[in-house]
Amino acid sequence: MYEHLYEKDACGVGFIANRSGSRSHAILKMAIQAVTNLTHRGAVAADAKTGDGAGILTQIPEKLFRKELEKLGVNLDSINDLAVGMIFLPANDPVSQKRGREIVAEILQSYGFPLLGWRSVPVDESALGDKALATLPLIQQVLIGRPTHIPADRFEQRLYLICKELEHRITDDNLDGFHIASFSHRTIVYKGLLVAPQLAMFYSDLRDVDFEAALAVFHQRYSTNTSPTWSLAQPFRMLAHNGEINTLMGNRNWMRAREPELKSQVWNEDIQKLAPIINPHGSDSMSLDNVLELLTHSDRSILHSMMCLMPEAYEQITDIPPTLKACYEYLSCVNEPWDGPAAVAFTDGNIVGASLDRNGLRPARYKVTDDGLVVMGSEVGIIELDDSRVVRKGRLGPGQMIAVDTEHGKLLTNTDIKTKIANQKPYPKWSKRSRQLNEIIPQPIESIAPILDNLEAYQKAFGYMSEDVELFIKPMVLQAKEAVGSMGDDTPPAVLSRHPRLLYHYFKQLFAQVTNPAIDSLRERLVMSLTTRLGRRHNMLTETEKHANLLRLSSPILTNEELEALKTQNLPDFKHTTISTCFSVDSGTHGLENALDTLCEKVLGAVSAGCTLLILSDKGVNAEFAPIPMLLAVGAAHHYLIRKGRRMRVSLIVEAGDPREEHHYAVLLGYGADAINPYLAFSTIVQLADGGAFEELSTKQAITNYKEAVEKGILKIMAKMGISTVSSYRGAQIFEAIGINSSVIDRCFVGTPSRLSGIGFEHIAAETLHFHTKAFGGIDDRRALTEAGYFRFRRNGEFHAFNPTVFKALHKFVRSGEAEDYTQYAEAVEEGEPSSLRDLLAFKTNTPIPLEEVEPAEDIVRRFTTGSMSFGALSREAHETLAIAMNRLGAKSGSG
Repeated sequence: MYEHLYEKDACGVGFIANRSGSRSHAILKMAIQAVTNLTHRGAVAADAKTGDGAGILTQIPEKLFRKELEKLGVNLDSINDLAVGMIFLPANDPVSQKRGREIVAEILQSYGFPLLGWRSVPVDESALGDKALATLPLIQQVLIGRPTHIPADRFEQRLYLICKELEHRITDDNLDGFHIASFSHRTIVYKGLLVAPQLAMFYSDLRDVDFEAALAVFHQRYSTNTSPTWSLAQPFRMLAHNGEINTLMGNRNWMRAREPELKSQVWNEDIQKLAPIINPHGSDSMSLDNVLELLTHSDRSILHSMMCLMPEAYEQITDIPPTLKACYEYLSCVNEPWDGPAAVAFTDGNIVGASLDRNGLRPARYKVTDDGLVVMGSEVGIIELDDSRVVRKGRLGPGQMIAVDTEHGKLLTNTDIKTKIANQKPYPKWSKRSRQLNEIIPQPIESIAPILDNLEAYQKAFGYMSEDVELFIKPMVLQAKEAVGSMGDDTPPAVLSRHPRLLYHYFKQLFAQVTNPAIDSLRERLVMSLTTRLGRRHNMLTETEKHANLLRLSSPILTNEELEALKTQNLPDFKHTTISTCFSVDSGTHGLENALDTLCEKVLGAVSAGCTLLILSDKGVNAEFAPIPMLLAVGAAHHYLIRKGRRMRVSLIVEAGDPREEHHYAVLLGYGADAINPYLAFSTIVQLADGGAFEELSTKQAITNYKEAVEKGILKIMAKMGISTVSSYRGAQIFEAIGINSSVIDRCFVGTPSRLSGIGFEHIAAETLHFHTKAFGGIDDRRALTEAGYFRFRRNGEFHAFNPTVFKALHKFVRSGEAEDYTQYAEAVEEGEPSSLRDLLAFKTNTPIPLEEVEPAEDIVRRFTTGSMSFGALSREAHETLAIAMNRLGAKSGSG
């Protein structure tokens, strides 16, 4: 059940720097003291000594390594011509160790880089806990010289290229346990499966007075619900992170989609050697570090890179400087935010800084002294400071940054950083290329008649039930917000239901259940954004005016008029086409998968022909053609284009008949839809409005209310996962599938967990054709929508666990108290249809254990507990009954 993709952290993080750039051992000692004082933010294993991870990222200590070079008989003109790779090799495996060193030597030789020697890092194993010792790698440093043909200002970039090629070779050779902690001529990382106080005890280098630095980033890891390892300890090569990247799957997918488009004069043809940019086996923090490395080594400053990856909320901030707002508008055309609660400390060896997420959901406090010492950490008091010498202190607010430029001796405030970067390119001019969609809509536009011919048949073909209209669409129109229900859902999961269900129902939205507080989408609306951009995305390693040439929408939900505007515009950079997502009824259940093949071929052909707006439409449904479930079509097209290296060239717009609930829209967005036009929902609303269902609401207002309700629902769903922007939510796949087999997942929903397997393409086709037959098969001549019984019990409808047979038997037993009546109640529960996954479990029969070997019941029940449940969730009588029962058993109960 373990999956490395869900590695999360909740940690202590910070940096210490001397603004002047003067190096000393005192800076290192203070950093070690600071991270030690953050020990409470970490965790230990059962052996009470193995930590989740701790480490220091600092400058290469010149004096220490001059001594090492002397031992090797190496004399460098400048210590800046030395690079050090901190490498973990597989322990107790001499063959793999030898092969790892050989690969390092081979690649260095191929680039003409002299390998000066290897150094075994002195460590004290007695400082480690049992688990850390059992997994201890062989820790060595490879010393590398700068060849004369590499300019000093390009040394670091070539090292990054070598490091990436090393990682790819190691992966290809399946050398497990090989990890490059750092590979630089500026910085070095000392980290491990430690608790912070063990750091200097384990690494004797950190106690050497010749280890001098002007800056240090530190990290104490608390890995929640994960398996800590030496390689996942932080800092990574450029950053240390406290928090969670909730959009990780989407960020990874979009980075993979960008790789074929990457171009740079820094790399030229070597850029192909960098991919894959993101280590597929890394944590969320490591993935962010991978992309920060790419941007920074591609001639973008580390501060600029962090603004691009973790932008502050700007869309609804009224007092943000226009130039800065234009800069963020432009950056949003280049990259989606890595979103989630985050406090990040980072360095490139010259600049060290910290940045906070757009919500400000992690602490980051700093102090500056009159002698130029700058301390930033997850809390105050991490080192002792004389307050009389503190000249500045504060905390980072949402989206803010602070940095120290040790090369130029400057403290850079949030305003300093943002102002400089916002003025380095003509962002205000470029951002004007990004046009609002309403700017291209002809004025006045003719109203697009939204009522479909044969509306009822369309509704049935897309699985509409009377509940969809009465319990979802009507309340959304009347109240302009999502419909509210109560009492939970006692119907079976879609995969267990004996009734056909929409594909959306096989997906369950995840939520922030680890260390991440969910966002309140109402009270924190200021940081939430539904802004959507359509058009081709360009190479993220360059900045040009054409990057901003996108169409901007205030929402991903398109009215019929807006979709028509996209279809009729003649802008040269927004060539569009419509592709049908229907399949022939005559092809039967095998026809769906073949139709997906054809769809993907058409999609690729359209993109290759220069289309930048691709409309997937199921409007062609009739007696001969059934709709491919739009979620299936979107997922297939999205991942097919990623595999073919064409996804960034096009926006996927869906003209769909099946979405009507907020969840439906969220799943479509989560699997790659850029914009959605729910034409059938709109047609249904118009029909209801014409019939007087909405009292004094006009048809236009009814549609506006529904659209607003959907948008509020999307914001609420995003917020539940701690995500603020729809651009980050799009493609992030924040779902798990319940009951879908691997053939469907691997093709259409790559990376989505589906732990139970389940239905395949043929079953999905059968459920789709069931609805189509009801619409066009002449079975139901009444034309009225039926009630499926999803929300209330109906004799021939969906099964409910708490059905009349069950609750009548329960009432009878409660009144009589007779064992016979309880037996009838128990049989009613156990003999019903499976309504949850646990109903499929059964005890395995085996040889009975003699009773004298089993604990007495009175001892077992003492370990029973009842959870603390709020008054209101349970009545006073229920609370008191539970408490009395637990007291009599000698067990535990919570009052709530």
